[in-house]
Amino acid sequence: MTISEVDLDGPAISEVKVTVKNIGPDRMRALKVTFHGPVGWHVQPSVRRIDRSLAKGASVTAVFSIQVPGKRPGFSVRTFTATASYRGGDGAGTATATRVQRSGDPVANLPAAYNNVAITSESNTAPGNYDGEGNSFSAQKLAAAGLTPGAGVKALGAELKWPAAPVGTKDNVSAGGQAIAMTGSGSRLVFLGSGVTSSATGKATVFYTDGTSSTGTFGFPNWSFDPANAHGATLVASTDGRNRPSGYGNSGIAYRVFANSIPLEPSKKIECVVLPANGNIHVFDMAIAP
Repeated sequence: MTISEVDLDGPAISEVKVTVKNIGPDRMRALKVTFHGPVGWHVQPSVRRIDRSLAKGASVTAVFSIQVPGKRPGFSVRTFTATASYRGGDGAGTATATRVQRSGDPVANLPAAYNNVAITSESNTAPGNYDGEGNSFSAQKLAAAGLTPGAGVKALGAELKWPAAPVGTKDNVSAGGQAIAMTGSGSRLVFLGSGVTSSATGKATVFYTDGTSSTGTFGFPNWSFDPANAHGATLVASTDGRNRPSGYGNSGIAYRVFANSIPLEPSKKIECVVLPANGNIHVFDMAIAP
């Protein structure tokens, strides 16, 4: 099954063609094709019934109309799915096809997407709000653990960098489905970060220059209290205490930074990465491991 390219230049009604080919040895009968777009996109009709059977090697095209809304600013990913149900030989079967299309441009790099202040000085904790409650990492305690602005960080086979942003300014991405431009190839994509709450996990999508994509799920433990290997993460650094709105505090409690990764298609070149849509995941950097 194949789905034709969908014209995303809305608002408009776009025509979509779903082609089904019988590659089996038996004649295909009672063929029914359904088509779905993104949530809220109206399709007419949602089902097409084919009033003839298909011999081996024969194909048929079902045409659908889909209501495409106006373009939104920024990068977006649209997924379209078609399913065919049929009878052939002595039984019934189904087949599914998916088409993923993108619109808009990704952000040039991760620092360009920074939207959160995670690191403050103990002499001025006011700018921090890593966890939504005004708390943040202590720059002094991070430095004691080897994490100074722009410092190299080796983790899971990748060469990463600690944010070079001035202390007390935006220095990480609270993940919300941002698309980040990236180049290179390798075996896995490594994320450097930490979590807020114990539910800092989600799915990242990697788009390649050949038009294909792959997905992987990763997560970080909560920056404190969670087991260090939660969500399959690896501990990178541990600091003592944190900065609170009233100043440095919580001495004796560890606040931590982790690494985790998702697999890549090693033979393909990356074009961009779409972060998970979970603001509890905070990313300081990401890099490709060979």
